[in-house]
Amino acid sequence: MTAAPRMSPADGHLPNGHLIERMPAVRGRLTADASLAPVTWFRVGGPAEVMFRPADADDLADFLAALPAEVPVTVIGVASNLLVRDGGVPGVTIRLGRGFTDITAAGTGDGMTLTAGAAALDLNVAMVARDAGIAGLEFLSGIPGTIGGALRMNGGAYGRELADVLVSATAVTRDGRRLEFSHAGMGFTYRHSAAPEDCIFTGAVLRGEPGNPLEIARRMAEISDKRADSQPVRSRTGGSTFKNPEGHKAWELIDRAGCRGLSIGDAQVSEKHCNFLINNGTATAAQLEALGEEVRRRVFETSGVMLDWEIKRIGVPAAEGAAQ
Repeated sequence: MTAAPRMSPADGHLPNGHLIERMPAVRGRLTADASLAPVTWFRVGGPAEVMFRPADADDLADFLAALPAEVPVTVIGVASNLLVRDGGVPGVTIRLGRGFTDITAAGTGDGMTLTAGAAALDLNVAMVARDAGIAGLEFLSGIPGTIGGALRMNGGAYGRELADVLVSATAVTRDGRRLEFSHAGMGFTYRHSAAPEDCIFTGAVLRGEPGNPLEIARRMAEISDKRADSQPVRSRTGGSTFKNPEGHKAWELIDRAGCRGLSIGDAQVSEKHCNFLINNGTATAAQLEALGEEVRRRVFETSGVMLDWEIKRIGVPAAEGAAQ
């Protein structure tokens, strides 16, 4: 395949803007003032000052190596567990796309593995594993995100987490270096990876075991039914809002604090599952974040437990963003 031509602001193909004029040449796509709200599950938030969608890992590494060190970089996936503040995201926001979605199964017996790009949806990974007769990855079908996000936060659901199946991961650093992490090198703990924050994951190798595709499909259907029964999957939400504190379930603490159904404007604590915040229509990011902080305050008052956010919050408040 012939490589796409590299674009630069001087080519006249990019929007006018202060930061975008300083961007290195790329083969992917650069966009100034890129709207983020439509791509987030909450449907809220301000724009990215510059959005970069790299063509592949080489394009990403070259871009980061040439990007001025003082320019902040933020990475997003499908934004299923993300709250973008109303003032938007300064600097460059990187969103991996088609060049990072390949999923390949290989091996036999105990050596069965699956290689997936960081932008591959967790559900799609589970489906490829099912079709290849690889068991043990069904839990991924219950995580509404990408492999990159699961690597960063040791994503898990229904009794398993990524730490249980990871063989290795690849990444690019802020200065454009390519790295490979072993399982031990990821430093997984509950909903956390110890990999450097400036690493952008590009892919992973996962291990499984031989399984019957029909049995795997049955397990995935059970997970789908459980999600639909217990979570507000058809609402504008951001997934689980808070991590489960050791020895507790976040939703139970929230319920005991009387927060089920609590609202600020159109931001509401879900009646169906009170560890979910939902946007009932016109909520702002500020209202959703304020509601989350109010939940944390009430839970601490009633239980002495301070909840930690599981949802990642990025960007700046509206007034701060307007001042830029």
